Amino acid sequence: MDKQGSIFVAGHRGLVGSALVRALHRHGYANLLLRTREELDLTDQASSARFFEEHHPQYVLVAAARVGGIFANETLPAQFIRDNLLIQANVLHQAWKAGVQRLLFLGSSCIYPRDCPQPIREEALLTGPLEPTNSAYALAKIAGVEMCRSYNRQYGTRFLAAMPTNLYGPDDNFDLQTSHVLPALVRKMLEARAAGSDEVAIWGSGTPRRELLHSDDLAEACMYLMALDQDAFDAVLARGYYPLINIGFGEDLAIRDLAELIAEVVGFTGRLVFDRSKPDGTPRKLLDSSRIRELGWRPKIDLRSGVAAVAQLLRQKLAL
Repeated sequence: MDKQGSIFVAGHRGLVGSALVRALHRHGYANLLLRTREELDLTDQASSARFFEEHHPQYVLVAAARVGGIFANETLPAQFIRDNLLIQANVLHQAWKAGVQRLLFLGSSCIYPRDCPQPIREEALLTGPLEPTNSAYALAKIAGVEMCRSYNRQYGTRFLAAMPTNLYGPDDNFDLQTSHVLPALVRKMLEARAAGSDEVAIWGSGTPRRELLHSDDLAEACMYLMALDQDAFDAVLARGYYPLINIGFGEDLAIRDLAELIAEVVGFTGRLVFDRSKPDGTPRKLLDSSRIRELGWRPKIDLRSGVAAVAQLLRQKLAL
């Protein structure tokens, strides 16, 4: 990317977007277009069109999305599919009209079938049924991947879809009703320790396995992809039926093991009580990230260090 080029980071205040902004600054990119949801509603077609017509960004990073854990996905499926479809349709269409040079669309590993072979290769997309607890969100993201492919085919755009594994980091959502498993567990155990509680309740059996990647590692992977020379970037787009690339850590662990690691890091010594009446979600999600590793990228932040940093930030935020 041109260091002087204008870069629109859609969703710059979220977990992924804030990490992208930090990475862009680290790499010397200063011409950033950043708008809050109040300043620019990307679900609104007219507002999105006016923004792109006025600013004509050269590069776009699409991190704007409605996201959440199992509870949020199960209780708000209409909002998850509607908002994400609208955001994607508006941003990708206006990016094409504005002549954006490169666009990176951030999705999620939940786009893959619930029971596909592990580790999950990009070719697994649409080969089986989705996990029911987050199918609305997954279908919206699959539509975004198809939009990238379709606009590339019809209009010659360079839109790449990157599918990260489960993410965590400093700007995560720690609301216990809508957050993902890692931030929810960190908050529960910090609060239980502060209150002197002797147990923490955890949804599900603890047996599902999850791969976890720090948001700053994801952001560095995105910078790596966007900085590829034209031939290498076009080769990534052309590989496979969809312009799709996985970004993962390379290892997974059971939710029970994750809970025990978090308890050790935050100093919670009580019991972990697994509520089997609650859904487990997908049994396992481990991405095959061999394509991006072949390009030369590797994650750097190990899980224990990442959890410790997140716990410290949340402890300060909650004054615990």
